[in-house]
Amino acid sequence: MKFSINREVILKSLSGLQGVVERKNTLPILSNVLISVLNKKLTIKATDLEILFTDEISDVSVDQDGSTTTSASILYDVIRKSPADSKIIFEMKTNNKLGINCENSKYQLLCLSPENFPNFAEDVNDNNLELKSTELLKLLNKTKISMSNDDSRHYLNGVFFHEIEKNGKVFLASASTDGHRLSFSSIEIATKKSFTPFILPKKTVFQLIQLIDDKNEIVKIFFSDNKIKFKIKNTTLTSKVIDGKFPDYRQVVPKNNNNTLIASMTKFNDAIERVISVSLDKKEGIRLKVEKDKIELSVNSANTGEGNEIIDVNYKNDPLEISFNSRYLLEIASQIQDTNIKMNFLDSSSPALIEDAKDKSSFFVLMPMKI
Repeated sequence: MKFSINREVILKSLSGLQGVVERKNTLPILSNVLISVLNKKLTIKATDLEILFTDEISDVSVDQDGSTTTSASILYDVIRKSPADSKIIFEMKTNNKLGINCENSKYQLLCLSPENFPNFAEDVNDNNLELKSTELLKLLNKTKISMSNDDSRHYLNGVFFHEIEKNGKVFLASASTDGHRLSFSSIEIATKKSFTPFILPKKTVFQLIQLIDDKNEIVKIFFSDNKIKFKIKNTTLTSKVIDGKFPDYRQVVPKNNNNTLIASMTKFNDAIERVISVSLDKKEGIRLKVEKDKIELSVNSANTGEGNEIIDVNYKNDPLEISFNSRYLLEIASQIQDTNIKMNFLDSSSPALIEDAKDKSSFFVLMPMKI
């Protein structure tokens, strides 16, 4: 195997797979990247047995076909630290040594046989859905904040994708919950695809966000019973889906929260940040005392002190006091696109419904906490 390639081209590919590769692994081959050259194309693959990253590169000069595997993290560091816009030459020196030359630098990396690289079957069907990357990114960003970390309820450790129909229109919807909060978002799609609802694992969610962030591309999504494949130009991400039943989230969405508060997003967010600065534990509860056209935010920590701040809001209903996990509240606020945040309450012990006037296809539910 021998080929040469521009540093920036291969660096982009190696950067995209770093989130897939596990650095500490009981199987050394899973820490490696598979490099294959065939028919004037370079193919780069990485897997952790749950996700498969594949990138095909045509902008390469091939002298000899072949394949090998080498450490993904070391190769990435070597290329990343090479001079910008330089030409990188790859050449197999022996069966277990890969030579890398760049200007005045020479490296030889140890390799493992490509025959030992796991065969991750991509048995997905031809039924596909096409989305703009900005649309998929919206669904992922809105719901990533509520994914659980509870291994005992593994079916909550991801984002639930499903189709819904409303007013004669079809929507692709995403939802996530950790039992304390719920995030929901949807986008309209042209035709019904009738795919089996699936739960996308947390690691795949973040890897996919990295792949499509700051891009304006078409994403093709291919489905099967236990796998999902995302194709963005010459890059594909194939992932197993979580085996489990996602709960009926609609049962916890408040329907009678008629006490509505509207506050400036900037003022509300900044006030929370200032008030919780007295606490070392950002998960500590923040109390909201809501009265006519004003809200008092307060934190009282037994170990570090207390903080209070009052801001003006639009609120015309009966006074109430309610407390939330301050970090959860800030994470939800970070996904509000409008200049205002809209919070709908029932009482001090019931979940709040948080809406975004600029994105009426998304909402959040936040459970109160006792402090």
